[in-house]
Amino acid sequence: MKLVFATNNTNKLQEVQALMPSHIELLSLDDIGCLEDVPENQLTITGNAIQKATYIKDRYGYDCFADDTGLEVNALNGEPGVFTARYAGPQRNADDNIDKLLYELEYKNDRSAQFKTAIALISNDELNTFEGICKGKITKVRRGQKGFGYDPVFKPNGYDQTFAEMELELKNKIGHRGKAIQLLIKHLASIK
Repeated sequence: MKLVFATNNTNKLQEVQALMPSHIELLSLDDIGCLEDVPENQLTITGNAIQKATYIKDRYGYDCFADDTGLEVNALNGEPGVFTARYAGPQRNADDNIDKLLYELEYKNDRSAQFKTAIALISNDELNTFEGICKGKITKVRRGQKGFGYDPVFKPNGYDQTFAEMELELKNKIGHRGKAIQLLIKHLASIK
């Protein structure tokens, strides 16, 4: 089975490829010749995932899935949420985003947060969505060199390490994207 993962993020692609069963050939946007920015201007994380998957299916004809992830911080009323990648501006710079987040939380006692990933799959002209959530806390300083995005400041509940300190296998097992991908894989297995 060939399936397009509608992302240009090589880090996400590597995480997801590590989870996919061997009978699924995962194609990137680059593999199908999609070089343009895929729109994601919806008001919800799930809405963005659906918009991206629909865009690829409509323009390129491939069965595909797309994800969108948001970091929701309780003390910031759920921000950055749908604006997670653009929290500090349109340049989508992870260091700038972390700097802004740590600044906004500097005098807050509640550092609880959750990562949420929504996946939209269009296969056989049918739309299905899947969601994975990982609850945790925002650390006061960056820790670790692995991962990407907010990983250096997100410590999942029950662990002493941030995502950026964890091996990919553990992050995929307990993390938001890994949980959503497992639901996607279970669904794909049912429609072989």
